[in-house]
Amino acid sequence: MPSITLTPAQRKVHRAEAHHLDPVVHIGNDGLTPAVRKEADAALKAHGLIKIRVLNDDRAAREAMLAELSEALDAAPIQHIGKLLVLWRPLPEKARPADEDRKPGPREVKVLKFGKRPGQKPEVKVVKVLGNQRITPGGQVKRAKVRKKSVKKTAG
Repeated sequence: MPSITLTPAQRKVHRAEAHHLDPVVHIGNDGLTPAVRKEADAALKAHGLIKIRVLNDDRAAREAMLAELSEALDAAPIQHIGKLLVLWRPLPEKARPADEDRKPGPREVKVLKFGKRPGQKPEVKVVKVLGNQRITPGGQVKRAKVRKKSVKKTAG
């Protein structure tokens, strides 16, 4: 029996999510080889929800493969329909720095302002620019314009 047990409602949600997926692992005439297990494990680590196509005509053998894969890979069997098997396993937590999802912070930019008379030294001004700002050719700081979204995309 697999270690992950799902309620029928959770299984229904995963079946709906898997509907549009293409099979990422194919099991040929050799059956469940170590290479197939390794590929299925890698696909579960990357995607969490995968479809597997079995090229065997024996339904009992496919059911045995689903049970064996779910036990070996510590995954939950979602569906067995025809020659397709669907497995789910929660995605592992990524080991990432705490600030990875943050945007870049403010940066300091030197702006040169040239005088109207020739031979005069330019005035150097240090300006702090935030992530959503830019500097115009005249040396002014401007905020990025908010993009207008399509009415059709916001309605649907």
